[in-house]
Amino acid sequence: MINITLKQLRYFEALAHHGHFGRAAEACAISQPALSMQIKEMEEVLGAALFDRGARQVQLTQFGEVAVERARDILRSADELGDLARASRDRLVGRLRIGVIPTVAPYLLPKVIGNLTARYPELDIHVRETVTPKLIEELGAGRLDTAIVALPVSEHTLQETPLFDERFVLLRSAREANAPLPNADSLREMRLLLLEEGHCFRDQALSFCNMPSGPPREMLDASSLSTLVQMVSAGMGVTLIPEMAVPVETRSASVSISRFEAPEPKRTVGMVWRKSSPLAGQLSEIAELVRQAGLSMADSQAV
Repeated sequence: MINITLKQLRYFEALAHHGHFGRAAEACAISQPALSMQIKEMEEVLGAALFDRGARQVQLTQFGEVAVERARDILRSADELGDLARASRDRLVGRLRIGVIPTVAPYLLPKVIGNLTARYPELDIHVRETVTPKLIEELGAGRLDTAIVALPVSEHTLQETPLFDERFVLLRSAREANAPLPNADSLREMRLLLLEEGHCFRDQALSFCNMPSGPPREMLDASSLSTLVQMVSAGMGVTLIPEMAVPVETRSASVSISRFEAPEPKRTVGMVWRKSSPLAGQLSEIAELVRQAGLSMADSQAV
């Protein structure tokens, strides 16, 4: 009988995910030698190597690639067993792992976290901020319970729950405050500043301007909305940002803020979770709190 522990499986999955002993050990909150020893013991029990070890990184062997998918299935089932026990209680307690995209997290999270802790004081909230593709991957692997993203994500294993629509606004240098408002066609002829590839908000902005995702025009990219706004303030171009970001990002920037004429560009913010999650009922309750937070922000942010 092969005796492998859930702890070893978690260490194995972490090393497969990070491809580096140091980063995997840090993610698991153990020492690197301890992680290495557990992986070695697991390989000895299985009688096969899981990794090819290089000088700077490790890679899964052919057997390891098959084994890690089985390991993820086992870990996901174990986590869902714990979730099933939590779902049977009359209140939501314990760890809740929420993923959030970067164009939502800094603006919506403070209100959401406040509402959640007030409603569920025994909840231990863990937040993961990254781009949509990574959030979807981590949801599928069981490393997250739910995520707040722009919909749709079109992943058949995930439940999508729309929460609220949010408009985009145009930011120009303060010197251009009295200039005519450009339409989508005019924006294509301007220096449009965008988030770097991987951010769904970039694709949404390009879609409004009827521009392909890999435009031939010279463009400047940024890794955050904060950088985009400061670039606009410096006169380097124009940009679109979501309405919820306006109070935070423009308070120290010399920019003009304009709404587009109808139909205005917008996105649908929603929550997603695995259809198989035993916490689906509780996540629906949390989604309602997030929806209320988003709608209250929209009511108080007339541009």
